Amino acid sequence: MELFRNIRHRIGAAMLLKKIARTKRKVRYTKFQDIKSIGIVWDASKTAEFPSLSRFHQKMQDIRVDVKIFGYYPGKNLPDQLTAIRYLTCLKSEELNRFYNPASVEANSFINTQFDILIDINFDKVFPLNYVTALSKAGFKVGLFDSEPAKNTFDLMMELKKPVDIDGYLTQVVHYLEMIKDKSVITAE
Repeated sequence: MELFRNIRHRIGAAMLLKKIARTKRKVRYTKFQDIKSIGIVWDASKTAEFPSLSRFHQKMQDIRVDVKIFGYYPGKNLPDQLTAIRYLTCLKSEELNRFYNPASVEANSFINTQFDILIDINFDKVFPLNYVTALSKAGFKVGLFDSEPAKNTFDLMMELKKPVDIDGYLTQVVHYLEMIKDKSVITAE
């Protein structure tokens, strides 16, 4: 059974690489003060991190930035603390195809939303979340540094000591995004 799971996972990864190669995304970022929307990709199996995300959401709401969180929860039933939250969408294992690619309307909607910033909080490299991050049409993607070039789908990479503290990580992301000034507008193909 493990052998078939690994084969399906490799096929899913190969399918993702083909989709990435066919995808054209224009990188765009001006300055943090102009940001209107942030998408966050998060490993929802780490429910203890949710209060940090909730605080970040509230902080961004206070400055009129819309935040949407897309999580992956490997179980069938979401924990009570993750249900009925308007800004959180969770993908469950039953919503994956046989190659572990997300196969839900919500996943496609998140991928196709053109967020100003996408922040990846998928530190354990959960494949369904890698899929969403890699194919996202967000203007600017932020995530942790990975030494394997094929796995780097980010426009800004952070290198932090492990274990990574979510509050510290989000603070650092905002800090570095604020450092990019208006005169250094980033546009690339």
